[in-house]
Amino acid sequence: MNPIFAAGAVGHDRTLWLSYGTLIAATALAWWRTIMRPMSAGDMAGMGMTMAPSFGDAVSYVTAWAVMMAAMMLPSALPMIALFAATQRTASPGARLAAVTLFSLVYLLVWALTGVPIYLASLPLMAIHASTLAWIMAAVLVAAGLFQFSSLKRVCLRHCRSPLGFLLARGRAGWRGALLLGWDHAVYCLGCCWALMVVLVVAGAMGLPWVLLIACLVAAEKVLPRGEWIARIVGVALVLAGLAVALRPGLAAPLRGM
Repeated sequence: MNPIFAAGAVGHDRTLWLSYGTLIAATALAWWRTIMRPMSAGDMAGMGMTMAPSFGDAVSYVTAWAVMMAAMMLPSALPMIALFAATQRTASPGARLAAVTLFSLVYLLVWALTGVPIYLASLPLMAIHASTLAWIMAAVLVAAGLFQFSSLKRVCLRHCRSPLGFLLARGRAGWRGALLLGWDHAVYCLGCCWALMVVLVVAGAMGLPWVLLIACLVAAEKVLPRGEWIARIVGVALVLAGLAVALRPGLAAPLRGM
């Protein structure tokens, strides 16, 4: 569903417009933070294996990851959140605001928690030789590209692209309904986009150009017409990039340095 149409479904209800405006402001703030201080491999304490990462390092990393995920994922989630807000019109203003807030927070929390396995998986990358890392990068790019053609990708993308159908099929009342809907949508969204996030970490080293590129690709797949074809085109591009790195491992360093 087009974001403008979804926003229009909210109508003139001040409570729902407040929710939508807050989410837009949160998205803008997350992007400001991401652009002003983008994540990189240097954000991981223990880089160069000079010291063991601590619990505080992990918390700092996951927090920065959560902000970056909010910046990348909220724009494509806004149509779903706006439509969910519109379905709460029969509830009281306070209940509506609470439901939309809970839905949004659960969605963001799921993406924030992905920072934990990402952090743990990223630690060994710091000790891998550049030549080995190039082969890992090539494999990740090819695997992520092939995933774009998988049935899991198609199912998850279809749910993300059809917010009305999603809400009609799973609509539940009350705060429990908001919690479960937020969780379900986050899981489908994660199933749709997890491979691109792995590419962001392994191939892009969380560099800002990669963040902007993948955020645009995620939004294009979910919001623009023929998103399924966009996903396949992205898949072909990733496979070709992986083959290029495999044939010329020297490409790995400039790609991670973008």
